[in-house]
Amino acid sequence: MTTSSFAASATDGSAPALAPRIEDCTAGPGRLLALQTPVDDIVSWRGSFLAYPDLAAGHGPLQELTVSLLDKGTEHRDRFELAQVLEDCGATLNLSSDGLYIDVSGRALAEDLPRVMDVLAEMLRAPAFEQEEFEKARAQAVAQVQRRMEKTGAQASSALTRRLFAPGHPNYDEAPETVIEQLQQIRLDDVRAYHEAHFGATEWTLAVVGDLDHEAVASVVADSFEGWTAHEAAPTHDTDGRTDVEPGRSVLPMPGKSNVDVRLGHTIPIQRDHDDHPALYVGNYILGGNFAARLMNTVRDEKGLTYHIGSGLSGITTRYQGYWKVRVTLSHDTLEEGIDATTAVIRAFVEEGATEEELADKKTTIPGSYTVGLATTQSLAQSMLTNAERGFEMDYLDTFPEEIRALTLEEVNAAVRRYFRPDALHEALAGVRPETMEV
Repeated sequence: MTTSSFAASATDGSAPALAPRIEDCTAGPGRLLALQTPVDDIVSWRGSFLAYPDLAAGHGPLQELTVSLLDKGTEHRDRFELAQVLEDCGATLNLSSDGLYIDVSGRALAEDLPRVMDVLAEMLRAPAFEQEEFEKARAQAVAQVQRRMEKTGAQASSALTRRLFAPGHPNYDEAPETVIEQLQQIRLDDVRAYHEAHFGATEWTLAVVGDLDHEAVASVVADSFEGWTAHEAAPTHDTDGRTDVEPGRSVLPMPGKSNVDVRLGHTIPIQRDHDDHPALYVGNYILGGNFAARLMNTVRDEKGLTYHIGSGLSGITTRYQGYWKVRVTLSHDTLEEGIDATTAVIRAFVEEGATEEELADKKTTIPGSYTVGLATTQSLAQSMLTNAERGFEMDYLDTFPEEIRALTLEEVNAAVRRYFRPDALHEALAGVRPETMEV
């Protein structure tokens, strides 16, 4: 693990002074965030651009399949030559699909950054898209979906999103059977057309952290991505949750599974830059954010109904609304009792609110965890990129801990009562035996 001196402040929970040391500039077709840290020879990076898939039209699987082919050869080098460059450098390079975004990440010796950036730019801009590689990638994608179908947690989480969002929303997770059907219908020409229409330097942002010189990195990035232009695809995604589905239960019978994964949740009508988000985040953390939270203390420790339970705010960004999700794993015999106990804790928390002691504890825990999370060059780069994607000033990397410490109990409890609605919870269950199904 590549660590930096910023981790040293984790013991007292103080915010690391990052923003003044970040060089924020334009390099080539996009934004470059460069941060020099006290490590030797290594640099890490995280980057993204907006692809704007038409999710309602089934572009999710198409985008993922397109991305999976980027490292399988380009117009200039085959997959083996690309791999050889990275192996010679001892570098890692990853590309992935993330909703509206295409993400890139990697790590290399500082002296090898020009070679690796050239490979990255080549993969993004000039993939070969050969028929043989396409067939293999599509088969692998189908196999991955089939493996996910065997996981009760993934199935329950997926089913919950379909109750809360429409297919055009980035948080909507299509049923695996539908995804397989969509994948099987994709042709190589579809991949080529998607790449042509949705790949480009649209809000292209790259965060680079490590043993670097700001001007040198800017020059490398500008040279590697020279001439890369933004695409013309426009946003088509939904921004809000569904309003046409009443709270209810979705059941996915998976006979043979020893436990039942349960997901409870409802949409949250705010985005990440809303003033209430910090208070709501802390409120949820008190309820179900870690092993010291109320749900864990009551449903697991006191009642012994589960090994693990928790809750979280999920999929809330500055581009669209997300949801609140409670997760619990139960046995078949304690299924209804466990759900009842979970909702009882939620209802009491909303009615009674958090205590001063609970808030004080989280004011230490959350900033401390945040600071520890900035201990590596990889995590620093990711935090810088995420902050940029949200449209926040870089100063927010430093002020977030203070924002949490400044919250009052009244603010936290007001946010909890305003946004957490026990009577509006949807339920999704996976792993239930057919004879226990209740819809």
